[in-house]
Amino acid sequence: MMKIQPVVLSGGSGTRLWPLSREKYPKQLLSLVGDDSLLQATVRRVEGLDGVDGVRLAAPMVVCNEEYRFVIAEQLRLMGQSGSIVLEPMGRNTAPALTLAALAAIKNEADAVLLVMPADHVILDTAAFQAAVRQGAALADAGAVVTFGITPDAPETGYGYIQSGEAFQGAKRIARFVEKPDLATAESYLAAGTYLWNSGIFMMKASVWMQAMAACRADILAACQKAWNEGKIDGEFMRVGKETFAQCPSDSIDYAVMERLAAGAGAPANAALPPGVVIPLSAGWSDVGAWDALWQVLPKDAAGNVAQGDVMLQDCTNTLALSSSRLIACVGVSDLVVVETADAILVAHKDKTQDVKKIVDGLKKSGRAEGSMHRKVFRPWGWYDGVDAGERFQVKRIVVKPQGILSLQMHHHRAEHWIVVSGTAKVTRGEETYLVSENESTYIPLGTTHRLENPGRVPLEMIEVQSGSYLGEDDIVRFEDVYGR
Repeated sequence: MMKIQPVVLSGGSGTRLWPLSREKYPKQLLSLVGDDSLLQATVRRVEGLDGVDGVRLAAPMVVCNEEYRFVIAEQLRLMGQSGSIVLEPMGRNTAPALTLAALAAIKNEADAVLLVMPADHVILDTAAFQAAVRQGAALADAGAVVTFGITPDAPETGYGYIQSGEAFQGAKRIARFVEKPDLATAESYLAAGTYLWNSGIFMMKASVWMQAMAACRADILAACQKAWNEGKIDGEFMRVGKETFAQCPSDSIDYAVMERLAAGAGAPANAALPPGVVIPLSAGWSDVGAWDALWQVLPKDAAGNVAQGDVMLQDCTNTLALSSSRLIACVGVSDLVVVETADAILVAHKDKTQDVKKIVDGLKKSGRAEGSMHRKVFRPWGWYDGVDAGERFQVKRIVVKPQGILSLQMHHHRAEHWIVVSGTAKVTRGEETYLVSENESTYIPLGTTHRLENPGRVPLEMIEVQSGSYLGEDDIVRFEDVYGR
């Protein structure tokens, strides 16, 4: 019986999909294709592998930034999954992330085959993907490091390429990796027939990855091992040593190991490096790196338009229009991307969607919140939406999930009025504890210790009106917090 451990790497920020994707709520957490988020779809993609061809499928392991931990845990819970979540204190690229996953897999059980998948990709043909994974699992179990190359159907300049070499047990040896090409080079790759798009999906035994890292990037391996040994279990999360991990060099799986396997260089002469092999994959893959890539994978009308949400199109062609909260009306336009959120609207030509990142960079340089976070902010207890704000007031819509508990806290500069719209609130105010029901309200004076809870079985929805001289989110003193913040 071969054990496959799905490893989902959830570290990207997806700035080219702004304004839907933002640093504090990146694209892998969004439902861009279907009802599942991209992360949920990645986890669901391996369902059906268990028990076939002698495979035992382990619960998923997600490696992510600790800032997203509660949202990811909630998304797994909604799927009925009980996977593990390894937290990175800060991003260090994919090679350290995979090394942490390998350490976790070795600790949890005997040497498993890791199936390493980015959390933010789309694969439309699950059956073809699973067939390729079964082929890769046999090679990985025999000691190879396997990657999957996407069979190209166009001279794409936005992807890196893998050149396949000689035959190897039904697959191909990796001849070399090449960076994103210009158009003429991409056309020559397509004509050659030996080049594949680099998917960023890998399979290898945990021990094989550790051996490869020892040979190729011993410095990264040592930093990850030390950070792992300093780590601790925090509820459903595994935290590694923060200061040690901060010293870990940043590198990708490709640069740290895969390119060295392909070239046969970069490691000590006596190092026995595993074979690097590539399996062609035709499964409707996309990394959804920008809005034009999302347009390509979504269902279109007869004129090539994609419309989601409250959208009206008149005499439009090849246009993508996504509405989150308001009506979008487009008349007589072609090849446009129009994306509406509560606090921002993007209008871009489909050929210029790679440049959306420049808008995000500009927003961050000017200190604007729209560059990194949504108006709607998710918390482990639920979410809040900043509805309105002025010089000395702020209005929020707050939803607390059943049994959700906010921290016991105090504010130095603001008072708060709470109006319950639906559900029941349990309020702690100083030494008092009392219930506030639908259509009732309460007041929290400035400087008063307080806590909000939802003791019921349905969501608690409230309107909060803050007033005071300073209304920033950092005006908070926490005394107790069930979520360990």
